[in-house]
Amino acid sequence: MLLSDFVKDSAAALVELYPSPEARSIVSVLCEERLGVKSYAHIVEPGLVIPENEAERLCSDVKRLSAGEPVQYVLGFSWFRGRKFKVNPSVLIPRPETEQLVGEALAFLRTPGHGGKVLDLCTGSGCIAWSIALEMPGTAVTAVDISEPALDLARSQFSDLPPGVVAPRFLCSDVLAGCPGLEGDFDLVLGNPPYVLEKEKALMRANVLEHEPGLALFVPDDDPLRFCSAIASIARRVMSSSGEGIVEINETLGSESAGVFRDAGYEKTEILEDFLSRNRFVRFSSSLRHARESSLEG
Repeated sequence: MLLSDFVKDSAAALVELYPSPEARSIVSVLCEERLGVKSYAHIVEPGLVIPENEAERLCSDVKRLSAGEPVQYVLGFSWFRGRKFKVNPSVLIPRPETEQLVGEALAFLRTPGHGGKVLDLCTGSGCIAWSIALEMPGTAVTAVDISEPALDLARSQFSDLPPGVVAPRFLCSDVLAGCPGLEGDFDLVLGNPPYVLEKEKALMRANVLEHEPGLALFVPDDDPLRFCSAIASIARRVMSSSGEGIVEINETLGSESAGVFRDAGYEKTEILEDFLSRNRFVRFSSSLRHARESSLEG
């Protein structure tokens, strides 16, 4: 089988699910990973033949893609901040917006005077926890999720760690129940909890609805801020007096989400936009820290 024919036929098989350029891009990603060829190899080498032992697996992969399965699940990994993270249907596929959350977290941790104890709530694949641990050697990260299959995957992400890197500690606990037994004096509390409204399902692609875990995606329309409320409460118990928190939110509920943290006593609360200028995060600081800063200014 010629690679050029495979790319053309496979992209055509996906156009009912994806726009044509995206379908071709997905097939190119598949070929790059499975065959080790460049995305343009089928163009510059139109006579390139796919090895027979690889053709069968590629055809099987395309059947999975045609059924709506995301290419990241087919390949078993997703790129996040330049690293390959294992993914499977027990965890969400990491999004670019969440990379921005990690960037904000690292900027805080790198500021002189801030400590190195981090709590990551609703960790899923562990992409937030591991990214911070790997990019800030010596940081002690505790990561929490309610799903044991998700935690099993998160724990397995990396094993051969660089000097100074401490693997995150992964705990199974229910954020909505307040993470009973969780103790700490965390300098930074992070969260990427479920925040997609049930009514927003109609706007989502079938490959997300049918394959990614609903437990990690959706909140009820009549109680959409339940995770913000739970995280605000947990942070009051375990965040240091000079700590900060950053939570990813539903873009349509920016002011309401910020209000939850403000009402919980975090007077220093702000909404941060993502790279598409959408309300995407709430950053909040301890009221004790705010009071101390106000007294110093006075």
